[in-house]
Amino acid sequence: MSIRMPESTPPTGYFAALEKTQPGASPFDRIRRVRLDGSEYWSARDLMPLMGYSAWRNFGVPLQRAMMTAQNQGHDVQRHFARSRKVAASGPDAEDCELSRFAAYLVAMNGDPNKPEVAAAQAYFAIRTREAETVTPALSGPELLAHAVIEAQKMLAAKDERIAELEPKAEFYDALMEADGTYSMLAASKILGWGRNVMMRELRRAGVLQGNNLPYQRYAHHFKVVPGTYTHPKTGEQIPTATTYVRPPGLEFLRKWVWELAAEGFDA
Repeated sequence: MSIRMPESTPPTGYFAALEKTQPGASPFDRIRRVRLDGSEYWSARDLMPLMGYSAWRNFGVPLQRAMMTAQNQGHDVQRHFARSRKVAASGPDAEDCELSRFAAYLVAMNGDPNKPEVAAAQAYFAIRTREAETVTPALSGPELLAHAVIEAQKMLAAKDERIAELEPKAEFYDALMEADGTYSMLAASKILGWGRNVMMRELRRAGVLQGNNLPYQRYAHHFKVVPGTYTHPKTGEQIPTATTYVRPPGLEFLRKWVWELAAEGFDA
């Protein structure tokens, strides 16, 4: 159950001067304590003088009212107002309370409204309580482990989906691959969704291929040129030839050309 945070009076006097000259140097920050588990609290004994109270019996009035308010709101009073003992430099230990941020806010709101120190405490804890409500708490312990497991499962599921998506493509690519691991221009055009002749023509226009369909030197690493010969049907002469194949990394290179041409409105 939550309660509405009323508008609080801004700090005055010493506290206002301190916040103006040293932002974030509030005396309420300085008395804030942190336990080994990372939870924070304020000692009621430390808070007492900062709210303008000199006697514990007088400070017990807003403290008891705050406890009653928390109980009426359905909060765990023992958790927010943990009983403790404050070690004294001399003499016996004194009764104390470890106040949660919310408990300290309630104590401030039940303080003497005529005290400027109470107004400063109200302003501080109202702001800090609002900040705490709007910040997503950091996960720790079992919650952190559970969150990590869920994220890992999501990543594995996404990878499995990606693998399942790529498997048919991989099988298709393998079926079109030559024995030496390259692709013919016809196979490359099928993979890219082009017509072979259209693709060759556009690569020539783009300055990737020469007029004889061999790659220019600057693009040669994307291709493999295989020399060969054929017999002239009339003369029987052996004519040297060269055939251009696409290396596997060259497919991605050609795909970029397809995307650029598609962006220009060219229909392959």
